[in-house]
Amino acid sequence: MFLARDERGNLVNSLEDDLVKQDYTCPACGSMLQLRRGQSKRAHFAHQSLKNCQLFHENESPEHLGNKQALFYWAKKDDEVSLEFPISQCQQIADILVRGNLALEIQCSPIRQSILAERSRGYRSHGFKVLWLLGEKLWLKERLTQLQRGFLYFSNNMGFYVWELDLKNELLRLKYLLHQDLRGKLHYKTKEFPYGKGNLLEILRIPYQKQRLQCFTVEQDRYICSYIRQQLYYQNSYWMKKQSQAYLVGKNLLNLNFQDWYPQVSPIENGNFYQVDKDISDYYLHFKSYYEKNPQLKHQKLFPPAFYQQYFLKNVVK
Repeated sequence: MFLARDERGNLVNSLEDDLVKQDYTCPACGSMLQLRRGQSKRAHFAHQSLKNCQLFHENESPEHLGNKQALFYWAKKDDEVSLEFPISQCQQIADILVRGNLALEIQCSPIRQSILAERSRGYRSHGFKVLWLLGEKLWLKERLTQLQRGFLYFSNNMGFYVWELDLKNELLRLKYLLHQDLRGKLHYKTKEFPYGKGNLLEILRIPYQKQRLQCFTVEQDRYICSYIRQQLYYQNSYWMKKQSQAYLVGKNLLNLNFQDWYPQVSPIENGNFYQVDKDISDYYLHFKSYYEKNPQLKHQKLFPPAFYQQYFLKNVVK
């Protein structure tokens, strides 16, 4: 953390104030803090013990501190910002609060899904918006974890998306149009923004801004039938559930051919999305309708939800 109270009770900021050796306390709980600094460390404060603090949940890693410092100065160029802003109503400390209502939360380490859901609901229930920005341990890789699923956002222009922070290369990264194939592999597009360049708030609004049509093409897996037979042979729980669902409508997955699996790449399956607060069930309907009317065998072109919606309204609804 960068904020503390000195012996006189004044609020000090280790990023901007000259600090002297004295006793410092936590602005939230009043417990003692240690001032930590050195040639290889940026000056910051850390709790001697977190057991009495209801708002700060953990002492922060160098990655967390570095990203928080970079985003604070970046946002401060163009907007009113507060660093480590306490929101007592939901017992949260927002890493950075922009314009009094947008909390930027930097998450560099795994947390329990229940905690993520609780903190996200807490912000929204008290009139705050929250954007989670992910450190290196939580970056998307080949497959989506259940925790990463909880950080996904959604817009009609960019589908499912997530924000990542790359401190080493000083980049804010947007991964969008997230889809999964039948093997569970992720497919998406990426945009990168160098730290400090441009208006941070405007960049964070990009998923909701009007823009040119985004799309990309994926090849269909020629060996998908063999893969699914193998998964059923080894009684993979996901595919056993799919087989049970197929039986209910008189089908057997083992009897399906290559063309029956088109499209092989689909949006992230519907379910609990902690950051998506609207009904997106129509997205899946529009997506399915488009590929039923535009079948291909060798490749699949993927579009944002707005494209499928417009196609559905023009070509399916009568």
